[in-house]
Amino acid sequence: MMKNFSSSNNQTPNHVRERERNNRKHSLLSSIPLRFSLRGYGFCMATLFLFCFGSLFYQLNGGPPKILLDIRQYLGESTYLDDHGPPAPRVLPFPSQVVYNRVGKCGSRTVVILLRLLAEKHQFNLVSSDIHNKTRLTKHEQVDLMKNISNIPQPFLYTRHVHFLNFTRFRIEQPVYINIIRDPINRFLSNYFFRRFGDWRGEQNHLIRTPGMKDDERYLDINVCILENYPECSNPRVFYIIPYFCGQHPQCREPGVWALERAKQNVLENYLIVGILEELEDVLLLLERLLPHYFTGVLNIYRSPDYRKMGNMTGTVRKQTPTLEALQVLYHRMRYEYEFYNFIRDQFHLMKKKIGLKSISKTPAYSPSFLRELALRTPEPLDEDEELDTDLEDANSWLVHS
Repeated sequence: MMKNFSSSNNQTPNHVRERERNNRKHSLLSSIPLRFSLRGYGFCMATLFLFCFGSLFYQLNGGPPKILLDIRQYLGESTYLDDHGPPAPRVLPFPSQVVYNRVGKCGSRTVVILLRLLAEKHQFNLVSSDIHNKTRLTKHEQVDLMKNISNIPQPFLYTRHVHFLNFTRFRIEQPVYINIIRDPINRFLSNYFFRRFGDWRGEQNHLIRTPGMKDDERYLDINVCILENYPECSNPRVFYIIPYFCGQHPQCREPGVWALERAKQNVLENYLIVGILEELEDVLLLLERLLPHYFTGVLNIYRSPDYRKMGNMTGTVRKQTPTLEALQVLYHRMRYEYEFYNFIRDQFHLMKKKIGLKSISKTPAYSPSFLRELALRTPEPLDEDEELDTDLEDANSWLVHS
């Protein structure tokens, strides 16, 4: 029994040591999952934070940072654009496509000077065409021009002396049109003397502008031109404003009711505003309210002394007023132009009334009243057909009795 007891006492320390080793091993293994879970938790939280921050940055900037796109493209052929498409386009003001098909000698150079200053101030694309003597285009020329206009980075304002273009006819998005006209006889007189003697800008005098004009034509008396039916002072050349709004159809160049009514329709359907030069400050005020992203601050610029100095240089020199008899004949030939001008003036005053801008109606420069003083003494141009001659007689009756 002593032997057995002695043997049992010898095994006890070994057993204890083995148990201690097992306990230490178990304790070490049990601590590993705890340390791993803490690191994993921290990693997950950091990843979540970065994801949320990146998502916020993405939403605020309209797309992923450029560096991420570059890295993605560097690591593989697939890019962000391949998987998700292009980023959302930049929100543009409406309208972001504006066309000013400016009418000659209706203050367009004054407005273009203002637009150049405004484009720099408001960061829109101003494209001003240098083509001044091609207002009528072939079908292919129309399509090419409209495509070129549509490809200008938006927001843009395109301006050129060109008759109305119908974009929708060729399934191209129609821009918003704006324009300004003036009293037809005043416009005609301004153009007549500008072609001969230019304006106050020294670099664009009459010798440079019309070098081929002979002296007998340059110094032709305006009354002789009108009363003796020179082509420059007769139809269809004095039928000038309406075609800018009627369009490119050949019939738009023929003085008559068809072109007049089509021009009115286009104004109502496609023009945001057509102002009159006689009330230019009100025109600028309306443009500032209707197109603030283009014209904000335009009145302050227009009224500034520095701008006045530039604007005064565009005045036509050596302009004369025809005799009452010549004005009478000219008014008679331009009766459709005056009907259109009166329509535009009424629409413009109505627009001012709608926005609460008080309108002071001004008497037109030339009205039918002076026609009662003299009888018409000169025949109309010989190239007009019989139907038009009948219309002229009706127009004469309307002018005298209105």
